[in-house]
Formats: sequence, structure tokens, C-alpha cells
Amino acid sequence: MILRSEEIASLLEATNEQDPFVITPQPDVDKLRASGSAAIDLRLGTWLLQLQQTKDSMLKLPQKGQRQTADEPDLTRPFYVPLGRDFILHPRTFVLGVTLEWIRLPRKLAGYVIGKSSWGRRGLIIATAAGVHPGFTGCLTLELSNVGEMPIQIRSGLRICQLFLHETKGEGEAVDESAQVGFRKPILSKIRLDKIEEKLAEEPSL
Repeated sequence: MILRSEEIASLLEATNEQDPFVITPQPDVDKLRASGSAAIDLRLGTWLLQLQQTKDSMLKLPQKGQRQTADEPDLTRPFYVPLGRDFILHPRTFVLGVTLEWIRLPRKLAGYVIGKSSWGRRGLIIATAAGVHPGFTGCLTLELSNVGEMPIQIRSGLRICQLFLHETKGEGEAVDESAQVGFRKPILSKIRLDKIEEKLAEEPSL
């Protein structure tokens, strides 16, 4: 069940020290409650990470037993964009960003993030690793692509995406083990092959 704005506002106002729902900076709960929506608008943070050209011909999968680092320094270039300052996203350009808000989900809530349609209709596609697991703590990583024909002016602090929340069922501790937990800056995160992928990649024996 997707939560309506009045339920989200009540959760933000509740005092639950053991398993709190936190968004910092916190949205205006009165305005959120009165909106009648089913999502929370989130803003673009101050850090961006751009993939840049390298001498490599392609992005390669890790070989068996290898571990990719979280951020390959030869592939990326970080940018700090102060609040209220602009960044120009050129056509066919892809950058990683983060939400301005630091989020902590309790074990009974999960969510997903989508871009705002007002931006999508102008060629700015905002995606995430869309599922936000119970227990997630940190800033959400955003994937921004300009698929249009004109440069797009974006700005730190801009409302750029929306978070939908729904209740989860089942008991037990919520431990989000995804690579993006706890970060305030965007990262590439690790690509690891599991045992089945490694086995399938082996040459068949004759």
C-alpha cells in the first residue's frame, strides 16, 4: 500500500527513537499533509560525479576473484556545486548526483524514486537504483541523463525527483546491504560476479 501525504507527515512527526523515519532537512509537514499527494519531493544535492573518457575501449566486467573498487578514479570526475549554483548538463551527457536530503527508512517502510515528469518532458531523465530498502540510511544516488538536443541548466537545491513510500510485511531486522548506504556523495558502487555468473562464464569442458 502506497502511503498518502498525510500518513507520511504523521510518520515524520512521530517520536520513535528505536526505529525512526528521518528526512533531513525535513520537509514542511503541514504543506506536505495538505498537498494530498502520494510522494515527497526531493532536491538535488551539491555533489555530482561525471564519467569521463578513458584509454580503455569499454567498461569491462571483473574477472573471477577480482573486486572492483567503489569509485574507479580514472573513470570519474567529481564536481562540487554550491547550493543555488548551476551546472550545465549537455546533450548525451550522463552524471551521478545525490539528494540534498539525508534519509533513514524504518524497517516497516520501503520506497522507490522517480524523476519529475516536468523535467522528463524536457529531456532530463532522472533514475535511481529505484528500490529503497527498509533500513536505508544516507543520501539517494540519482542518475541524470540529458537525452534531448539542448543543454539543460540544473541547480543544486532544485526539486528534481519524488520518493514514494509503501509498507512492508514480515518481521525481522531490516539491514540494507546495498553499496549506496551511508554515503553523502555519489559513487559508482561495486560490480561483483556471484558464483552462478562465474560458473556460467567458464569455458565448457570437452
